[in-house]
Amino acid sequence: MPVPRPQRLCDTVGQSVTMGALGVPGTPLPLMPLLLALALLSPWGSASGSCPPRCVCASNILSCSQAVLSSVPAPLPRFTAVLDLSHNNVTRLRADWAPGRLAHLHALLLSHNGLSFVSTEAFAHVPHLRHLDLSSNRLRALEENLFSDLTELEVLLLYNNEIAAVDRTAFENLGRLRKLYLGQNRIARFPLELLRDGSRLPQLALLDLSANRLRTLPVGELQALPAWLRDRLYLHGNPLACDCPLFQLVARGRRRRLSAVMDFQEELRCLLPTSPAPVGILALAGRQPLNCSEAREAVLEAHLGDTVTLGCDTRLRGVRSRHWVTPGGERVLEEGGNGSAALLANGSLQLRALRPEDAGTYACWVAGPLLNETLYVELLVHNFTLHGPHDTLNTAYTTLVGCILSVVLVLIYLYLTPCRCCCCRGAEKPPPPRDDSINSSVLSATPNHAVGVPGEPCRSRSASATGPGQNGRFKVGGTPQAPPRHGPKAQRKVSDPDSVSSVFSDTPIVV
Repeated sequence: MPVPRPQRLCDTVGQSVTMGALGVPGTPLPLMPLLLALALLSPWGSASGSCPPRCVCASNILSCSQAVLSSVPAPLPRFTAVLDLSHNNVTRLRADWAPGRLAHLHALLLSHNGLSFVSTEAFAHVPHLRHLDLSSNRLRALEENLFSDLTELEVLLLYNNEIAAVDRTAFENLGRLRKLYLGQNRIARFPLELLRDGSRLPQLALLDLSANRLRTLPVGELQALPAWLRDRLYLHGNPLACDCPLFQLVARGRRRRLSAVMDFQEELRCLLPTSPAPVGILALAGRQPLNCSEAREAVLEAHLGDTVTLGCDTRLRGVRSRHWVTPGGERVLEEGGNGSAALLANGSLQLRALRPEDAGTYACWVAGPLLNETLYVELLVHNFTLHGPHDTLNTAYTTLVGCILSVVLVLIYLYLTPCRCCCCRGAEKPPPPRDDSINSSVLSATPNHAVGVPGEPCRSRSASATGPGQNGRFKVGGTPQAPPRHGPKAQRKVSDPDSVSSVFSDTPIVV
């Protein structure tokens, strides 16, 4: 017995009304008003809600897949929630593809169409769209403000296209976007500044950039991204250049067991200058010529008296609660700490005025909706202060300054000593020689001063009776020096009363 073909509600209602109107036997007349009411209430029974040709309609779902369409069928029912136009020949999506506002449409499927052009105003009539599939087409660029009208969009599929240029404003106003698929394109640079501060795409939890043409990555910016975004940041299949920062980024992901690393370890490869074939990024450990080594995970160094912040970089979203456990076993809860430790609003632990006993391993316990996670941070506290008060100097600095000053003083003493030669005093005329004073020392067996013989480098001079004496004082009672005597010890001159060599110059002599 053949199974009857299921008919759409609009066809069934139309046949019932016709049969009742014609008085076909077997159709009770009391059902006629009910069938008329159903025809009026059915969405496909109105003129504006008729199902387009070659499409399948079910409730608020309109499926026109594999219908050999070259344009969007019209008219489209206004209450359509899901519109499937995949596997057709719709190569251009103009601004007037929808005759009116489709306020109920939340899913639009346009994959496998050879689509090469999308107007910047194409989505002005579908403001509540949450799922947009433009994959497996021929799009070459994402123009400026292309998706800015889709403020409620959550999933955007753009993989398997020919996209080579991505404008940084193409994803403006996508505050609810959670998943962005850009794999299998020709992208050589992606504007990662869209993810840096978290203000443009705050809800993004998955970014697929696999199988593109990325050669270098800003590892520092990627490492600064939150762990829940790095867990779904797919970079495999790109011709990346091998370096140690890239290796450390992937190695950290493996230690954290991030899905983007654990699921595609074999496809995470890079190019060495000395090797024509790509090598595994995780195989760079200890391999020449880079000889990369893994960086220690979550090790923080500080000094006495510093204030540090320990981050709790969990990969879980929708965290219900979290708390820290200090090396001494003390729990730091959300409502506060023990005075020197406090839990911040973002889940980080702040330690103030570090002490030697604050060193050790801290644990951050995170409770998520389905899973829990524990993160460990090791804190090393050096037993000296890095920055002391402004009025004190570091011991090493003080020692260095002292050594420099000592060397400078020695050099001054050796090379800048005042000259004691008479020739350095200027062109002063030496005074006439005088005989020894009667006040000279009787105990001195040698003359007080050397004879001023020409050619000697130094020659003492005594002050005259009217000239200034030693230390600027005038001396009186001086007598002119007698003519020089012959002999090596015959010539003497008047002794200076203030000379240190005349120790008894002020004592009278008694014969």
